[in-house]
Amino acid sequence: MLYRRLGRTGRDVSAIGFGAWAIGADWGNVDDTASMRALHAAADAGVTLIDTADVYGDGRSEKVIGRFLRERSGEKFFVATKMGRRVPVEMKNYTPEAFRAWTERSRDNLGVERLDLVQLHCLHPSIYYSPEHFEALDDLVKAGVIANYGVSVERVEEALKAIEFPGVATVQIIFNIVRQRPAERFLAEARRRDVGVLARVPLASGLLTGKMSKTTTFDPSDHRQYNRHGESFDVGETFSGVDYETGLAFVEELRSLVPEGATMAQMALRWILMFDGVTAAIPGAKTTEQARANAAAASLAAIPSPTMERIEQMYAERIKPLVHQRW
Repeated sequence: MLYRRLGRTGRDVSAIGFGAWAIGADWGNVDDTASMRALHAAADAGVTLIDTADVYGDGRSEKVIGRFLRERSGEKFFVATKMGRRVPVEMKNYTPEAFRAWTERSRDNLGVERLDLVQLHCLHPSIYYSPEHFEALDDLVKAGVIANYGVSVERVEEALKAIEFPGVATVQIIFNIVRQRPAERFLAEARRRDVGVLARVPLASGLLTGKMSKTTTFDPSDHRQYNRHGESFDVGETFSGVDYETGLAFVEELRSLVPEGATMAQMALRWILMFDGVTAAIPGAKTTEQARANAAAASLAAIPSPTMERIEQMYAERIKPLVHQRW
Protein backbone atom coordinates (compact mmCIF):
# COMPACT_ATOMS: atom_id res chain seq x y z
CA MET A 1 0.00 0.00 0.00
CA LEU A 2 1.08 3.55 -0.72
CA TYR A 3 0.50 6.27 1.87
CA ARG A 4 0.20 9.97 1.16
CA ARG A 5 -0.34 13.06 3.27
CA LEU A 6 -3.92 14.29 3.05
CA GLY A 7 -3.29 17.97 2.51
CA ARG A 8 -3.68 20.29 5.48
CA THR A 9 -4.98 17.52 7.72
CA GLY A 10 -1.35 16.51 8.17
CA ARG A 11 -2.43 12.86 8.31
CA ASP A 12 -0.99 10.12 6.15
CA VAL A 13 -3.67 7.94 4.57
CA SER A 14 -3.69 4.98 2.21
CA ALA A 15 -3.71 5.91 -1.46
CA ILE A 16 -6.56 3.45 -1.95
CA GLY A 17 -9.39 4.09 0.46
CA PHE A 18 -12.64 2.31 1.22
CA GLY A 19 -15.70 4.05 -0.21
CA ALA A 20 -18.60 3.15 2.06
CA TRP A 21 -21.60 4.29 0.04
CA ALA A 22 -22.31 0.75 -1.14
CA ILE A 23 -22.44 -0.67 2.39
CA GLY A 24 -25.14 1.82 3.27
CA ALA A 25 -27.61 1.89 0.39
CA ASP A 26 -28.25 2.61 -3.31
CA TRP A 27 -26.16 -0.26 -4.68
CA GLY A 28 -28.60 -3.13 -4.37
CA ASN A 29 -28.98 -5.44 -1.40
CA VAL A 30 -26.71 -4.82 1.58
CA ASP A 31 -25.60 -7.36 4.16
CA ASP A 32 -23.94 -5.89 7.24
CA THR A 33 -21.98 -9.07 7.98
CA ALA A 34 -20.50 -9.04 4.47
CA SER A 35 -19.80 -5.33 4.83
CA MET A 36 -17.86 -5.95 8.02
CA ARG A 37 -15.81 -8.65 6.34
CA ALA A 38 -15.05 -6.27 3.46
CA LEU A 39 -13.90 -3.55 5.87
CA HIS A 40 -11.63 -5.97 7.72
CA ALA A 41 -10.20 -7.27 4.45
CA ALA A 42 -9.41 -3.73 3.35
CA ALA A 43 -7.74 -2.95 6.67
CA ASP A 44 -5.71 -6.16 6.51
CA ALA A 45 -4.50 -5.03 3.07
CA GLY A 46 -3.26 -1.72 4.48
CA VAL A 47 -6.25 0.55 3.84
CA THR A 48 -6.50 3.26 6.50
CA LEU A 49 -8.85 5.73 4.79
CA ILE A 50 -12.60 5.14 5.00
CA ASP A 51 -15.10 7.50 3.38
CA THR A 52 -18.78 7.58 4.30
CA ALA A 53 -21.72 9.99 4.71
CA ASP A 54 -24.62 10.48 7.06
CA VAL A 55 -27.11 9.75 4.25
CA TYR A 56 -25.65 6.42 3.18
CA GLY A 57 -28.50 4.25 4.36
CA ASP A 58 -29.57 7.11 6.65
CA GLY A 59 -26.66 6.39 8.97
CA ARG A 60 -26.34 2.67 8.32
CA SER A 61 -22.91 3.00 6.71
CA GLU A 62 -21.59 5.11 9.60
CA LYS A 63 -22.92 2.64 12.17
CA VAL A 64 -21.28 -0.33 10.46
CA ILE A 65 -18.00 1.58 10.37
CA GLY A 66 -18.43 2.45 14.05
CA ARG A 67 -18.72 -1.25 14.84
CA PHE A 68 -15.64 -1.92 12.73
CA LEU A 69 -13.66 0.74 14.59
CA ARG A 70 -14.58 -0.88 17.90
CA GLU A 71 -13.45 -4.28 16.64
CA ARG A 72 -10.12 -2.78 15.48
CA SER A 73 -9.58 -0.60 18.54
CA GLY A 74 -5.94 0.30 18.97
CA GLU A 75 -5.40 0.66 15.23
CA LYS A 76 -5.40 4.05 13.56
CA PHE A 77 -7.87 4.80 10.78
CA PHE A 78 -8.92 8.04 9.15
CA VAL A 79 -12.68 8.23 8.71
CA ALA A 80 -14.12 10.93 6.49
CA THR A 81 -17.85 11.54 6.57
CA LYS A 82 -20.17 14.04 4.90
CA MET A 83 -23.18 16.12 5.86
CA GLY A 84 -25.90 18.26 4.37
CA ARG A 85 -27.95 15.92 2.17
CA ARG A 86 -30.44 14.83 4.82
CA VAL A 87 -32.48 17.92 3.98
CA PRO A 88 -33.48 19.55 0.66
CA VAL A 89 -30.51 21.15 -1.09
CA GLU A 90 -31.44 24.72 -0.19
CA MET A 91 -29.30 27.39 1.42
CA LYS A 92 -31.86 28.09 4.16
CA ASN A 93 -31.22 24.63 5.60
CA TYR A 94 -27.49 25.17 6.17
CA THR A 95 -27.43 26.80 9.58
CA PRO A 96 -24.78 26.57 12.31
CA GLU A 97 -27.33 24.69 14.42
CA ALA A 98 -27.88 22.19 11.63
CA PHE A 99 -24.13 21.73 11.15
CA ARG A 100 -23.77 21.02 14.84
CA ALA A 101 -26.68 18.56 14.89
CA TRP A 102 -25.44 16.69 11.85
CA THR A 103 -21.93 16.33 13.21
CA GLU A 104 -23.27 15.18 16.57
CA ARG A 105 -25.31 12.50 14.84
CA SER A 106 -22.28 11.29 12.89
CA ARG A 107 -20.20 11.21 16.08
CA ASP A 108 -22.86 9.03 17.69
CA ASN A 109 -23.12 6.74 14.67
CA LEU A 110 -19.35 6.29 14.44
CA GLY A 111 -18.82 6.16 18.18
CA VAL A 112 -16.06 8.77 18.21
CA GLU A 113 -15.49 11.93 20.23
CA ARG A 114 -14.10 13.91 17.32
CA LEU A 115 -14.65 13.40 13.60
CA ASP A 116 -11.45 13.18 11.54
CA LEU A 117 -12.98 14.94 8.55
CA VAL A 118 -16.41 16.33 7.73
CA GLN A 119 -17.17 17.23 4.12
CA LEU A 120 -20.02 19.40 2.88
CA HIS A 121 -21.88 16.91 0.74
CA CYS A 122 -22.52 18.38 -2.73
CA LEU A 123 -24.53 21.27 -1.35
CA HIS A 124 -26.10 24.20 -3.16
CA PRO A 125 -23.43 26.00 -5.26
CA SER A 126 -24.10 29.25 -3.42
CA ILE A 127 -22.41 27.78 -0.35
CA TYR A 128 -19.03 28.53 -1.92
CA TYR A 129 -19.83 32.25 -1.91
CA SER A 130 -20.87 32.28 1.74
CA PRO A 131 -17.97 32.85 4.17
CA GLU A 132 -20.26 32.57 7.20
CA HIS A 133 -20.87 28.89 6.51
CA PHE A 134 -17.16 28.16 6.52
CA GLU A 135 -16.82 30.22 9.68
CA ALA A 136 -19.40 27.89 11.24
CA LEU A 137 -17.16 24.98 10.31
CA ASP A 138 -14.18 26.78 11.82
CA ASP A 139 -16.19 27.05 15.05
CA LEU A 140 -16.74 23.28 15.07
CA VAL A 141 -13.00 22.76 14.73
CA LYS A 142 -12.34 25.16 17.61
CA ALA A 143 -14.91 23.33 19.71
CA GLY A 144 -13.11 20.04 19.13
CA VAL A 145 -16.11 18.43 17.44
CA ILE A 146 -14.28 17.92 14.15
CA ALA A 147 -10.58 17.84 13.39
CA ASN A 148 -10.80 18.98 9.77
CA TYR A 149 -13.34 19.90 7.15
CA GLY A 150 -13.58 19.78 3.40
CA VAL A 151 -16.06 19.62 0.55
CA SER A 152 -17.42 17.05 -1.84
CA VAL A 153 -18.37 18.67 -5.13
CA GLU A 154 -20.03 17.97 -8.44
CA ARG A 155 -18.13 20.47 -10.59
CA VAL A 156 -14.57 21.64 -11.04
CA GLU A 157 -15.67 25.26 -10.67
CA GLU A 158 -17.09 24.49 -7.22
CA ALA A 159 -13.82 22.85 -6.20
CA LEU A 160 -11.74 25.82 -7.33
CA LYS A 161 -13.98 28.23 -5.43
CA ALA A 162 -14.04 26.11 -2.28
CA ILE A 163 -10.28 25.95 -1.91
CA GLU A 164 -10.11 29.73 -1.69
CA PHE A 165 -11.32 29.29 1.90
CA PRO A 166 -8.23 28.70 4.06
CA GLY A 167 -9.93 26.14 6.30
CA VAL A 168 -10.81 23.74 3.49
CA ALA A 169 -8.38 20.87 3.96
CA THR A 170 -9.73 18.48 1.34
CA VAL A 171 -11.82 18.25 -1.80
CA GLN A 172 -13.63 15.15 -2.96
CA ILE A 173 -14.35 15.18 -6.68
CA ILE A 174 -15.24 12.70 -9.40
CA PHE A 175 -12.04 11.89 -11.25
CA ASN A 176 -11.49 8.81 -13.36
CA ILE A 177 -10.67 7.67 -16.88
CA VAL A 178 -14.04 8.92 -18.17
CA ARG A 179 -14.03 12.16 -16.15
CA GLN A 180 -10.63 13.74 -16.74
CA ARG A 181 -11.34 17.46 -16.49
CA PRO A 182 -9.97 17.88 -12.92
CA ALA A 183 -6.50 17.16 -14.32
CA GLU A 184 -6.54 20.28 -16.48
CA ARG A 185 -6.24 22.85 -13.70
CA PHE A 186 -7.79 21.79 -10.44
CA LEU A 187 -5.27 19.15 -9.32
CA ALA A 188 -2.34 21.53 -9.74
CA GLU A 189 -4.15 24.30 -7.87
CA ALA A 190 -5.10 21.96 -5.02
CA ARG A 191 -1.51 20.84 -4.74
CA ARG A 192 -0.30 24.45 -4.71
CA ARG A 193 -2.66 25.22 -1.84
CA ASP A 194 -1.82 21.98 0.01
CA VAL A 195 -5.38 20.68 -0.27
CA GLY A 196 -5.89 16.92 -0.17
CA VAL A 197 -7.83 15.42 -3.07
CA LEU A 198 -10.03 12.34 -2.81
CA ALA A 199 -11.01 10.90 -6.19
CA ARG A 200 -14.55 9.60 -5.86
CA VAL A 201 -16.52 7.38 -8.24
CA PRO A 202 -13.10 6.14 -9.43
CA LEU A 203 -14.56 3.18 -11.32
CA ALA A 204 -17.47 5.12 -12.85
CA SER A 205 -20.07 3.17 -10.87
CA GLY A 206 -18.45 -0.11 -11.83
CA LEU A 207 -18.32 0.66 -15.54
CA LEU A 208 -14.51 0.65 -15.46
CA THR A 209 -14.36 -2.82 -13.95
CA GLY A 210 -15.02 -4.19 -17.42
CA LYS A 211 -17.52 -6.65 -15.95
CA MET A 212 -20.71 -5.09 -17.29
CA SER A 213 -22.49 -5.74 -20.55
CA LYS A 214 -25.72 -4.87 -22.35
CA THR A 215 -27.41 -7.74 -20.54
CA THR A 216 -26.32 -6.72 -17.03
CA THR A 217 -29.29 -6.09 -14.76
CA PHE A 218 -29.40 -3.95 -11.61
CA ASP A 219 -31.60 -4.21 -8.55
CA PRO A 220 -34.39 -1.58 -8.42
CA SER A 221 -32.71 -0.13 -5.29
CA ASP A 222 -29.44 0.38 -7.22
CA HIS A 223 -28.86 3.94 -8.44
CA ARG A 224 -27.41 2.49 -11.64
CA GLN A 225 -30.97 1.47 -12.39
CA TYR A 226 -33.03 4.36 -11.04
CA ASN A 227 -30.75 7.38 -11.60
CA ARG A 228 -29.44 6.95 -15.14
CA HIS A 229 -31.02 10.20 -16.21
CA GLY A 230 -30.62 12.09 -12.93
CA GLU A 231 -34.05 11.19 -11.58
CA SER A 232 -32.96 11.30 -7.92
CA PHE A 233 -29.65 13.21 -7.84
CA ASP A 234 -27.02 14.54 -10.22
CA VAL A 235 -26.72 12.27 -13.24
CA GLY A 236 -22.95 12.67 -13.06
CA GLU A 237 -22.94 10.38 -10.01
CA THR A 238 -24.13 7.43 -12.12
CA PHE A 239 -21.58 6.03 -14.58
CA SER A 240 -19.90 9.44 -14.21
CA GLY A 241 -22.55 10.90 -16.48
CA VAL A 242 -21.58 8.73 -19.44
CA ASP A 243 -24.37 7.08 -21.40
CA TYR A 244 -24.28 3.38 -20.52
CA GLU A 245 -24.05 2.10 -24.10
CA THR A 246 -21.31 4.61 -24.93
CA GLY A 247 -19.46 3.61 -21.78
CA LEU A 248 -19.58 -0.08 -22.64
CA ALA A 249 -18.10 0.59 -26.07
CA PHE A 250 -15.33 2.69 -24.55
CA VAL A 251 -14.50 -0.04 -22.03
CA GLU A 252 -14.12 -2.57 -24.84
CA GLU A 253 -11.43 -0.36 -26.36
CA LEU A 254 -9.68 -0.14 -22.99
CA ARG A 255 -9.28 -3.90 -22.64
CA SER A 256 -6.17 -4.09 -24.81
CA LEU A 257 -4.38 -1.62 -22.49
CA VAL A 258 -4.82 -3.61 -19.27
CA PRO A 259 -1.39 -4.86 -18.12
CA GLU A 260 -0.82 -8.57 -17.71
CA GLY A 261 -1.71 -9.82 -14.26
CA ALA A 262 -4.00 -6.87 -13.48
CA THR A 263 -7.72 -6.28 -13.82
CA MET A 264 -9.26 -3.34 -15.64
CA ALA A 265 -10.47 -1.98 -12.31
CA GLN A 266 -6.94 -2.06 -10.92
CA MET A 267 -5.58 -0.29 -13.98
CA ALA A 268 -8.29 2.36 -13.65
CA LEU A 269 -7.37 2.95 -10.00
CA ARG A 270 -3.65 3.03 -10.76
CA TRP A 271 -4.35 5.55 -13.52
CA ILE A 272 -5.80 7.92 -10.92
CA LEU A 273 -2.76 7.55 -8.68
CA MET A 274 -0.49 8.60 -11.55
CA PHE A 275 -1.57 12.22 -10.98
CA ASP A 276 0.50 14.08 -8.39
CA GLY A 277 -2.39 16.16 -7.11
CA VAL A 278 -4.43 13.14 -6.04
CA THR A 279 -4.09 11.91 -2.48
CA ALA A 280 -6.29 8.84 -2.73
CA ALA A 281 -8.93 7.05 -4.78
CA ILE A 282 -11.92 5.76 -2.84
CA PRO A 283 -13.52 2.81 -4.64
CA GLY A 284 -16.45 1.08 -3.02
CA ALA A 285 -16.48 -2.56 -1.95
CA LYS A 286 -19.19 -4.88 -0.69
CA THR A 287 -17.14 -8.08 -0.55
CA THR A 288 -13.75 -9.18 0.72
CA GLU A 289 -12.67 -9.99 -2.83
CA GLN A 290 -13.46 -6.48 -4.04
CA ALA A 291 -11.73 -4.90 -1.06
CA ARG A 292 -8.53 -6.89 -1.55
CA ALA A 293 -8.46 -6.33 -5.30
CA ASN A 294 -8.93 -2.59 -4.89
CA ALA A 295 -6.12 -2.35 -2.34
CA ALA A 296 -3.78 -4.30 -4.61
CA ALA A 297 -4.05 -1.60 -7.27
CA ALA A 298 -1.67 0.55 -5.25
CA SER A 299 1.15 -1.93 -5.80
CA LEU A 300 0.85 -2.03 -9.58
CA ALA A 301 3.76 -0.66 -11.57
CA ALA A 302 3.40 2.86 -12.92
CA ILE A 303 1.40 3.03 -16.13
CA PRO A 304 3.77 3.66 -19.07
CA SER A 305 3.60 7.06 -20.75
CA PRO A 306 2.41 5.64 -24.11
CA THR A 307 -0.53 3.99 -22.34
CA MET A 308 -1.39 7.17 -20.47
CA GLU A 309 -1.29 9.08 -23.75
CA ARG A 310 -3.48 6.52 -25.48
CA ILE A 311 -6.08 6.70 -22.69
CA GLU A 312 -6.12 10.48 -22.93
CA GLN A 313 -6.57 10.28 -26.70
CA MET A 314 -9.43 7.78 -26.39
CA TYR A 315 -11.12 10.01 -23.84
CA ALA A 316 -10.74 13.06 -26.07
CA GLU A 317 -12.26 11.24 -29.04
CA ARG A 318 -15.06 9.25 -27.39
CA ILE A 319 -16.03 10.76 -24.04
CA LYS A 320 -14.84 14.35 -23.70
CA PRO A 321 -17.53 15.92 -25.92
CA LEU A 322 -20.21 14.29 -23.76
CA VAL A 323 -19.07 15.12 -20.22
CA HIS A 324 -16.09 17.43 -20.10
CA GLN A 325 -17.70 20.86 -19.83
CA ARG A 326 -20.71 19.64 -17.85
CA TRP A 327 -18.74 18.95 -14.70
